[in-house]
Amino acid sequence: MDSRPLISVVDDDESVRESLPDLLQEFGFAVAAFASAEEFLAFDRLAETRCLILDVAMPGMSGPDLQRELLQRRQQVPIVFITAHADQSVFPRLIELGAVACLRKPFSDTQLREAVDAALDGRPPKEG
Repeated sequence: MDSRPLISVVDDDESVRESLPDLLQEFGFAVAAFASAEEFLAFDRLAETRCLILDVAMPGMSGPDLQRELLQRRQQVPIVFITAHADQSVFPRLIELGAVACLRKPFSDTQLREAVDAALDGRPPKEG
């Protein structure tokens, strides 16, 4: 059994699903990557996920839809939202629903590390 915290990445962008897990593994985490929210919900180790890095806009079930579904299922998974879209007006609502952070692509390794650490520690990340 892997003792490293499991981080799940859900993003429909293949390049993100390839690059983010490599970076997160360099940080010392175990990683699972999914092309859709539906794939993640079917994951047999969903309950072991310590942090979910989640794209906001995806075909089918969106990131916010998945956030609501997890809340309905009473699955307590800290979420770090990532998005390439310029409209950040949804960020306050996502935070209000329990997201730890919202990062705009492209984000730095440091921003990602701080957001994941905050999610694992159960505290809000530093701004900026």
